[in-house]
Amino acid sequence: MANETIKRDVVIIGSGPAGLTAAIYSARASLKPLLIDAPVDHVKQTAPGGQLMITTDVENYPGFADGIQGPDLMMEFRKQAERFGTEFMEAWIREVDLSERPFQLYTDSGTISTETLIIATGASAKWLGIPGEAKVPDGFGGNGVSACATCDGPLPAFRKKVLVVVGGGDTAMEEATFLTRYAAKVYVVHRRDKQRASKIMQEKAFRNEKIEFIWNTRVEEILGTPEEGVTGVRLRKPNGEDYVFDCAGVFVAIGHKPNTGLFKGQLEMDDVGYLKTSGHSTATNIPGVFACGDVQDSVYRQAVTAAGTGCMSAIDAERYLDHLPVAMPSGDEVTIEGEHVTPDHKAIITPDGHMIPNAPGVTVGED
Repeated sequence: MANETIKRDVVIIGSGPAGLTAAIYSARASLKPLLIDAPVDHVKQTAPGGQLMITTDVENYPGFADGIQGPDLMMEFRKQAERFGTEFMEAWIREVDLSERPFQLYTDSGTISTETLIIATGASAKWLGIPGEAKVPDGFGGNGVSACATCDGPLPAFRKKVLVVVGGGDTAMEEATFLTRYAAKVYVVHRRDKQRASKIMQEKAFRNEKIEFIWNTRVEEILGTPEEGVTGVRLRKPNGEDYVFDCAGVFVAIGHKPNTGLFKGQLEMDDVGYLKTSGHSTATNIPGVFACGDVQDSVYRQAVTAAGTGCMSAIDAERYLDHLPVAMPSGDEVTIEGEHVTPDHKAIITPDGHMIPNAPGVTVGED
């Protein structure tokens, strides 16, 4: 219904491992969370469940000795969250207002008002934008094309095969080095004549006998068949000549971008755009707003670490709500510590009777 306003204590944005774990924990705490999914969009490469929805075998998630398909793992997460009462909504959030609590989220169908917000919007791999790169069935994404060597490199489809890594930064060197554990040979294709990677990462790659470099070359197209998956790439030399290079897999390693555009100007971010969190918590610079998973993790970017911070964010949100003042018939608000907040919110009366100002620059008793 247009212009509908929904009020909740906990809203979670994102339905990957971080968001769904936050939902499981907050639902078990009887907080009745509302989780907002991104709708399916093949152009934007979004789908409920996050990046694991385009991953085939997941062999490194604890508890699944024989491995599990990425979509199946996320379905298990979702069923567990549903079991404890998580409410789900598919919607594009167009704008957020975090200037005061309750926070306001604006969608095409109305407004969502929430006392706490858990951001689990993740990060998206940067792609080349070339033919053959899109998800199956439009391309070979998930069938020989990947943006995560740690996730997919050990799969049988890539073992003892010739693989291509695209990129020239630290991410590309890390991916290529990791893949040499399984591949017969790894070719790093870079559009320039030198790397952007740190010196130590370059030296490590140069020393690896399984890694070779193809300089000053662009990947123009990823080739293959639905049955075989990737069979090669079409490369373009500096003189404009194209040629086909045979390989069994392509790993795009040109970096990730956190999905934080909604929060620019409101939440603190690093230079890349990852949300900053405080110490060992998931708290952002705005009290009541928490961030978990790849949206605040530029280092590990694994399903299990995302789930761990999702758990942390739910606990952080629960503790934050527990410490909010509760309105009393007198008009005062009482905190869990026994402090009284006066009806005008200008002063706090501590349990031992001391009165302190409730805002910077406010003097207790002034008009």
